[in-house]
Amino acid sequence: MKIASYNIRKCVGLDRKRDPHRTLSVINTVPADIMALQEVDKRLGKRPAALPVDKIENQTGMVPLDLCKSGPSMGWHGNALLVKPDIAIADIECLNLPGLEPRGAIILDVAISGNAPLRLVAVHLGLMRGNRKSQLKYLLDALANRPPQPTVIMGDFNEWSQTKGLGRLAGEFDFLTPGKSFHAAWPVAKLDRFALSKELLVKDAGVIEKGQARKASDHLPIWAEIEHS
Repeated sequence: MKIASYNIRKCVGLDRKRDPHRTLSVINTVPADIMALQEVDKRLGKRPAALPVDKIENQTGMVPLDLCKSGPSMGWHGNALLVKPDIAIADIECLNLPGLEPRGAIILDVAISGNAPLRLVAVHLGLMRGNRKSQLKYLLDALANRPPQPTVIMGDFNEWSQTKGLGRLAGEFDFLTPGKSFHAAWPVAKLDRFALSKELLVKDAGVIEKGQARKASDHLPIWAEIEHS
């Protein structure tokens, strides 16, 4: 299974131009069966989708998940998931996370032919460390109430430190930071991460650093290939 995460910054590039087709061209370069996206909706008004939803599959080969809500937004608190068409969805749940600013998470259970089930959680954590810790605790408590399954939490963790600010998650999951993903023009921080439960192994991982990725957003996409141990 190949997974990925990308904060698309509402399709606004470092040239300050909103170019959804440029964003889709970057997504198309990322090796992924499932991709978590952050900041997929515009900030103001009714928060319409920044990406042309009807063009995603044609340009990337991936399908945006229907999060079962009305309105023009594509995501849940800005989070969205794209999946390859052959991925079987077993269950999906959207959570509100605590904190001063609205944040959310998407929990996705998938069934993969010939493999054990897998749970993926898409997040974009808050800007304040105290809020991030509360959000991770809330998320872990929610996962503890579900049947156990190999799990990956992925997204923009907004945490600059590699040793602090991750609370209980650091003891229960192994962290994978494929490389420096922020700022795209001059990468200095590993804000975008994967947290993997102990049953999972990493075969390969990386950051997309070339081409349009260097200017389509202020973040670079990260990806990983994982398998069950």
